[in-house]
Amino acid sequence: MRMDAFWIILTGTLAGASCALIGSFLVLRKMSMLGDAISHAVLPGIVIAFLLTGSRSSIPMLLGAAGFGLLTAFLVETLHRKGRLQQDASIGVTFTWLFAIGVILISRYAGMVDLDQDCVLYGEIAYITFDMVSIAGVQVPSAVLTLAGIFLLNIIFVLVGYKELKITAFDPSLAVSLGISATFWHYALMGMVSLTTVGAFWSVGAILVVAMLIAPSVTAWLLTDRLHQMLIYGVLLSLVSAVGGYYLASFLDGSIAGAMAVVSGILFAFALFFSPTHGILSRRIRMRRMMGRAERGEEDLSSVQNI
Repeated sequence: MRMDAFWIILTGTLAGASCALIGSFLVLRKMSMLGDAISHAVLPGIVIAFLLTGSRSSIPMLLGAAGFGLLTAFLVETLHRKGRLQQDASIGVTFTWLFAIGVILISRYAGMVDLDQDCVLYGEIAYITFDMVSIAGVQVPSAVLTLAGIFLLNIIFVLVGYKELKITAFDPSLAVSLGISATFWHYALMGMVSLTTVGAFWSVGAILVVAMLIAPSVTAWLLTDRLHQMLIYGVLLSLVSAVGGYYLASFLDGSIAGAMAVVSGILFAFALFFSPTHGILSRRIRMRRMMGRAERGEEDLSSVQNI
C-alpha cells in the first residue's frame, strides 16, 4: 500500500470512528437528524472564526463550530417546546437557515475566506498529504493529527460520562431522579458533535460526516443490543467503510469521501436484511419457525382429542 493511500484511509477511519462514537448516542436518543443539522449549521461558525482571526488554525475553528453547534441545539429545543413545532420541523428550519447563512458568508467574502462550498460538502481527503507536519522526524498529515486528537477526546468523553450518557439516553426521568443533569449531558453531547463535525470538515466534507454520524451507529444497533458492543462495532464499521470506500473510489475514479459514504450505506443494507438478531430475513425465518411449531402443536392437540 502506498503511503498516501494509508494516510487517506487512516483519515477516513479516524473521522468515521469519531463520528460513530458520538453518533451512537444520537441514535439512542432518537436525535439522528439533529446530528445532520449540527453538521451543516456549524458552517457560519467556521466562517466567522476565520474572519475574526484570519487563520485556519484548528482552535478558533473548533470554538466557532462548537458555539454554533450549541446554538443549533438550543434553537431546536426552543422552537420545539415554545414554538409549537414538531421536532423534525424545528430541526429543518434551524439547520437550513444557519447553513444558508454560512453559504452566503462564503460567497460574500470569497476573496477573503479560503473556503468554498465544494470543500465543505465533499472535503479534500485526497489532498491531505499536501499539508504535512514533522513529528519525531516522520511526516504526518495535519488532518490526521487533528482527527486523532478529536477521536481521543471522544473516547475520554464517552469513558468519563458513559453511565450518565447511557441513563439520560434511555430514561431521562430516571436520570433526574438520580441527580444527573439531563440538560448538561445533552448540551455536552451537542458540543462534542460540533467539535467532531468541524474537525472532519476540511478532510472529508459534510456528506461523509453526516453519513458516519448515523450509518455505522445504526448498523451496529442492528447487530447488538448492548451499548458497549454498539460503540465498538461502530468504530470497526467505520474502518471497513474507509478501506472499502477508498478502493471503490479508486476503481470508479470518483469521490473518495462519497465512496466511503456509499460503503457505509451498503453495510447498513446488509445488516438490515441479514443481522442475526434484527435483520428482516432473520425475523421472517424465526416467524416461520414459530408458525411451524404452532401448527405442529395444533396437529398434536387434534390427534389427542381424536383419541
